[in-house]
Amino acid sequence: MPDHSTSTETLAPSRPADRQHAPSTQTASRWLVLGAMAVTLVLWASAFVAIRHLGQDVPPGALSLGRLLVASVALGILVFRRRPTWPRRSDWALLLLCGVAWFGIYNLALNDAERRIDAGTAALLVQIGPIIVAVLATVFLGERMTPWLIIGMVVGFGGVAIIARGFSNGGTGDRVGVWLAVLAAVTYGVGVLAQKPLLRRLPGPEVNFLACVIGVVSLLPWSGELVTVVREAEVSSLLWIVYLGVFPTAVAFSLWAFALARSDAGKLTLTTFLVPFIATLIAWVLLGEVPAALTFVGGALCIAGVLLTRRKPGPRAAPIE
Repeated sequence: MPDHSTSTETLAPSRPADRQHAPSTQTASRWLVLGAMAVTLVLWASAFVAIRHLGQDVPPGALSLGRLLVASVALGILVFRRRPTWPRRSDWALLLLCGVAWFGIYNLALNDAERRIDAGTAALLVQIGPIIVAVLATVFLGERMTPWLIIGMVVGFGGVAIIARGFSNGGTGDRVGVWLAVLAAVTYGVGVLAQKPLLRRLPGPEVNFLACVIGVVSLLPWSGELVTVVREAEVSSLLWIVYLGVFPTAVAFSLWAFALARSDAGKLTLTTFLVPFIATLIAWVLLGEVPAALTFVGGALCIAGVLLTRRKPGPRAAPIE
């Protein structure tokens, strides 16, 4: 029978053992974060490939609405398993902006873009989103326009121009796809900027759920199109729509929030630069698509531009007296 004595002598030997367990707990937590990050990146990359696969059979509006309907249900399950924290009246303007821009227009633009350009190229172009966020922050949040931000903008959009140039021999449709992907990146930037102050007051699941529902409402004009797809599309296409709503949307955003709460935000965000390359690899294996050589050059410039915007100006030298 174990001794349940609470004397100091009895408890003292357990303290070093407790300290020995701490590193193993930290190691396990670190591996959980790395696992969550890895799964999130693969799921986000797979979304570009799934959208490309569905592009010729499912119209952009129906695909957007179907994906968000599924995601709303999945996110709602996460939110309502506990008592939700609802927004204040003053929060709704930002929620509407986030829902319409990020969940509505972003999905429409990206889905239409991927009917014209391959998944890897679309994923590379969307990576300029952080540049858009930085620029909008200088306009609406009063953040300083640094020389590095200007240089990063020039380099990043130079990459976009090179990618567009790579499609110049393929007809205007391909170039339209490039600029639709840029529009998706812009609306992503608007959505992130609107979401940022909301997350200071509200839990992430509630923000994502409400923004997703708003996105659904903004896409209701395509509900007839979705009904037609549900009636006529193959079962495999419908399952891919469900996959997009559950895994790259609800599951991936939840895992991202888990990792973000337990790691450095700046370092974690840098891992998203792996998404285009993972998407390109998956598209090569499943769809047999590889972006043109100029796309990789332009994509590298897009990512370099984002990294440059993250640089901070050095401290000013003290005046010599």
